[in-house]
Amino acid sequence: EAFGNKPTTIKRLRAGASNKSDLGGVLQTSNIHLLTCDAGRVAQTLAALKASPANAKAKAKFILATDGVDFEAEDLASGETVACAFTDFPDHFGFFLPLAGISTVRQISENAFDIRATSRLNRLYVELLKDNPEWGRAERRHDMNHFMARLIFCFFAEDTHIFSGKFTETIAQMSARDSSNTHEVISTLFLAMNTRRGARAAARIPRWAEDFPYVNGGLFSGSMDVPRFSKIARSYLLHVGGLDWTRINPDIFGSMIQAVAEDEERGELGMHYTSVPNILKVLNPLFLDDLRAKLEEAGDNPRMLLNLRKRMARIRVFDPACGSGNFLVIAYKEMRAIEAETNKRRGEPERASEIPLTNFRGIELRDFPAEIARLALVIAEYQGDVLYRGDTLALAEFLPLRNENWITCGNALRLDWLSVCPPTGTGVKVQADDLFGTPLDQAEIDFENEGGETYICGNPPYKGSQTQTKEQKEDLAAVFDPCGISSKQIDYVGGWFMKAAAYAQATPTDSAFVSTNSVCQGRIVPILWPEIFKRGSIIRFAHTSFKWTNLAAHNAGVTVAIVGLSTDASKKRQLYDLDRDGETTVREATNITPYLTFGENVVVEGQR
Repeated sequence: EAFGNKPTTIKRLRAGASNKSDLGGVLQTSNIHLLTCDAGRVAQTLAALKASPANAKAKAKFILATDGVDFEAEDLASGETVACAFTDFPDHFGFFLPLAGISTVRQISENAFDIRATSRLNRLYVELLKDNPEWGRAERRHDMNHFMARLIFCFFAEDTHIFSGKFTETIAQMSARDSSNTHEVISTLFLAMNTRRGARAAARIPRWAEDFPYVNGGLFSGSMDVPRFSKIARSYLLHVGGLDWTRINPDIFGSMIQAVAEDEERGELGMHYTSVPNILKVLNPLFLDDLRAKLEEAGDNPRMLLNLRKRMARIRVFDPACGSGNFLVIAYKEMRAIEAETNKRRGEPERASEIPLTNFRGIELRDFPAEIARLALVIAEYQGDVLYRGDTLALAEFLPLRNENWITCGNALRLDWLSVCPPTGTGVKVQADDLFGTPLDQAEIDFENEGGETYICGNPPYKGSQTQTKEQKEDLAAVFDPCGISSKQIDYVGGWFMKAAAYAQATPTDSAFVSTNSVCQGRIVPILWPEIFKRGSIIRFAHTSFKWTNLAAHNAGVTVAIVGLSTDASKKRQLYDLDRDGETTVREATNITPYLTFGENVVVEGQR
């Protein structure tokens, strides 16, 4: 029903029993005041709605007016408005999410597809767990998350013509309307995607599943078990498949779908989302600005362009707190754009990308975000090929998927980063039977272009010393005790800075993290930063404190800083500030202190 209302609630509104409108429209308490009108009078009707004294009495959140041709609405709390043709109303779905009790952020709300897809997947997920409660328990949660990742891939593949067959249509045609065999139909399709053409007869793949390709990559290997579907769940599945999945944004969608699988976070679709501008505050000064400068410097010089392309092919981007892969996806997309311009200037616009996905490494504690991170990178790669090389070449080279697993599921403060992203040679032992598995005891995969630069980045979890769990305190102790340092007062994110500095002792490395500004203030500074400097790192750039305004509502007031480290003392130091108008300014100096000021590295010790 509309925004989670019960059928009886809608019935009472229609009957007028709970309708509070004083204009002949519909006004639901603590919800919306809407009114239809004669042609051409939408603006006047919206003004009348806004002036209605009934809004305040009924605590209306939105007003909406339409004549069936045009459509206007306003969020009475924020003052934001939307105006469009009535037929385009679905594209503004995200604008009305507060009516469903879902808070989000502007960057997400403006992307109607990702909001609608996540909302529909959320309904499907909840309905499946209702009918299959055992799939929600710890021992089967991985299976449920893996099943959802398979569905997402199939929806994307059918709309981008990766599949010659229609996934959603096949389920609709081959499964009974009472949903009794829906799980069997889906399981058969998954089996087909895991079976090479020559082996399908022996596997008894039915003719109706023959059109689906062998996907490989381990995405459909392992268990073919599928949760049972109720009639409602089958309907939700078909609704999700009916969306246009060509419009997916992997950098947005990944962080939103993460909220679907985490019960306590389902109402905050934006809590894992980091906006592209904020991600670029980290990635641009870390290494992207330098790549763009080299592109500008190269002009149309073929040799300089070739050197830049070769350099990019060897760059490794490593996020040891990668979540659903936002930073890695944006880094990949930005590098593909630079590479495409390089190829265009060299007269090779359709040249295959030399930037391997396996050079984008990550560590994530929870398995579902780790799965989505891999899937988001796969989708980003395909979209990049379509954008820069065209549909034909992109389709020809996409399948079968490779089975390398470049995102490690584990505790970043306990793992050896040099084994996950080593300076040369092979990487973490990640070649698996399953794209989404992380077996650490199988054959290693080589970096396709070893010997390049390594950049570490990310947005690690913030936890002050007073709010850390027992396990988190033990994680920090594992990092700092070998250094003879007490970690009792250090923010949890300090562990990532220390691990990055230790990593950089083995190989020249630049790193940058979003952090609470507490790591650059007060009593933490004399404990943490002298140890980082002792290991050969300097602060190469920093964004001074600013509000992390794009998180979900309950985290909107977090004040953060961005601190970038380097082992190359010859690089220029840059300090980014926000001026009174909210514009970013940048200053250069010879040294940046741990307090994010210019000057010598003097720290203030507390009195004993």
